[in-house]
Amino acid sequence: MDSVIRFLRNWTLPCAMVFGATCYLIWHFLLPVSMQWRANAAEIVSVVQPILIFTMLFISFCKIDIRDLRWKRWHIYGLAFQIFIFVLTGLLVYFYPDGAYRISLESAMICFICPTATAAAVLTQKLGGNGATLVAYTMFINLVTTVAVSAIVPILNPESGITFWLAFFKIMAKVFPMLICPFFLAILVRYAMPKFHNRVISTRNLAFYIWAVSLSIAIAVTVRYAVLAVNLTVATIIGIGLASLIACVSQFAFGKWVGRKFDDEISGGQALGQKNTVFAIWVGYTFFSPITSIAGGFYSIWHNVFNSWQLYRKNKENGKA
Repeated sequence: MDSVIRFLRNWTLPCAMVFGATCYLIWHFLLPVSMQWRANAAEIVSVVQPILIFTMLFISFCKIDIRDLRWKRWHIYGLAFQIFIFVLTGLLVYFYPDGAYRISLESAMICFICPTATAAAVLTQKLGGNGATLVAYTMFINLVTTVAVSAIVPILNPESGITFWLAFFKIMAKVFPMLICPFFLAILVRYAMPKFHNRVISTRNLAFYIWAVSLSIAIAVTVRYAVLAVNLTVATIIGIGLASLIACVSQFAFGKWVGRKFDDEISGGQALGQKNTVFAIWVGYTFFSPITSIAGGFYSIWHNVFNSWQLYRKNKENGKA
């Protein structure tokens, strides 16, 4: 029994991913569920997932001192890297709109400009990184993403009728309430309810396990998009998978490299490499095409596999593996 618990602790993220994917596949293919029940389940998930993310962020923000949220030099390099690759791939799509690789390029665009995952602070702290610099970068990249996507999408998809301001406010409404509200609530609790705040910060792994549950749901949603997608060929799947893998590897590598230059390797790697894939799926479905939304699902697999290995290595170093 101890070995099972140890295995689940070391490989929480892959187990959560497999559990989420398996549950949806059983639900979709094996259970005689009516369309009304499926619609009800989708509605429940749309409510439960934000609550889990909000709770996880609140716990993480409670553990960070607002005075430590400062602009770091590596933030500039990270933001510049994401913007540069996003614009570069966008130019390729613009000049070759009917090219065979458009779907793959759009998938890469989404993966590169996608903001840092809301759960990144949880894992950064667990790996021994600086959660405050990570949270600061998360704030900056969400603002940059909002502006960049709003500026580029109307140019690449003029037939969609989406304007800069329409896209801007759509993204703001999607991202910032979930990011800002738990942040300010954590500040309020820190100063107005210190006893409750102390109880929150005394929880060691609660945010991490809430994230694992949220990850299971996110993977289930991703599998749902893949199963329900139309006109999805093997070549398209491979193209999207490769684009997301290249984006994942290059951003983790660059983030770790630039973070190492400023003695913040773990935070740098997580800031650029760990993505808000739920947002990536939404951006693909809303502003590009339903097929490109699968890129977020692939990316979720890549970055969680890598982070699982990092957690295993960290636990092994600490003698917990």
